[in-house]
Amino acid sequence: MAVTVITKENFETEVLNAAVPVLVDFWAAWCGPCRMLSPLVDQAAEKRTDVKVGKVNVDEEPELAEEFGVSSIPTLILFKGGKAVKSSVGVIPMERLQELMNA
Repeated sequence: MAVTVITKENFETEVLNAAVPVLVDFWAAWCGPCRMLSPLVDQAAEKRTDVKVGKVNVDEEPELAEEFGVSSIPTLILFKGGKAVKSSVGVIPMERLQELMNA
């Protein structure tokens, strides 16, 4: 499944009302660790069809970052049934990323 760009305009539809769990990557273009994690998130999105993957650029969507208490990036948050159920801050290996998606 391709990665979805998440904005405040489509957040409700793409994340809160999604029929499957959604992993959201909060990132920024200037963030070195974000650039390290991004290819892993992209790979996970391609491998998994049971979890939707989206990305929020915190520079373009500061309201979403603030709403979910994102103060450090990269931050990954897994949503199920419209609720944030698990999160991770910083670069993580693919194994931990898969575990997060399985939560």
